[in-house]
Amino acid sequence: MAERGYHTLTLFALHMPARLFAGAGDTARDEALRAVLAPLDACLDEPIADCLATDADGRPCIEARTPPDLEAELGLPGGHIYHRDLSFPYGGADTGRWGVETRYPNVLLCGAGGKRGGGVSGIPGHNAAMALLGTPQRPT
Repeated sequence: MAERGYHTLTLFALHMPARLFAGAGDTARDEALRAVLAPLDACLDEPIADCLATDADGRPCIEARTPPDLEAELGLPGGHIYHRDLSFPYGGADTGRWGVETRYPNVLLCGAGGKRGGGVSGIPGHNAAMALLGTPQRPT
C-alpha cells in the first residue's frame, strides 16, 4: 500500500456488549461502524469516507470486528478481551477488598478479569498477591 500512498489508521474501541449484535449479523456491525465514524467526522474538515481507499467492489477498506466475530475467530467467550463485561472498578458490593476475590475462597482473579481491571498492567496479579497475603488495602 505504501507504493500507492496509502496509510493505515487503527481504532481500538472498547467494548460493545455482545448482546447488541445477537442475531443482527452485518447490519449491527455496519451500524456500529457508522456510530464510531460519526464523531470522527465531527472533528474533521471532510468526512473520513472521502479519504478511504476502496476495494474492487467500491466498498471502503475498513476492517471491523464485533464481539461475536472475536468469539468466532479468537475463541474469546462473548468477544470479551477482559474475560467478562466491563464494570466500574470500585462499584458494587461484590468487588471484595482487592477486587480479585471470587465466590471460591481459594480462587483469586489474577488477570484482565479482575474487578478493578488492569488489562495487561499486572495490577490484578499484584492485588491477588496482596489479598493472599492478607494485606489491608490502602485508600486510593
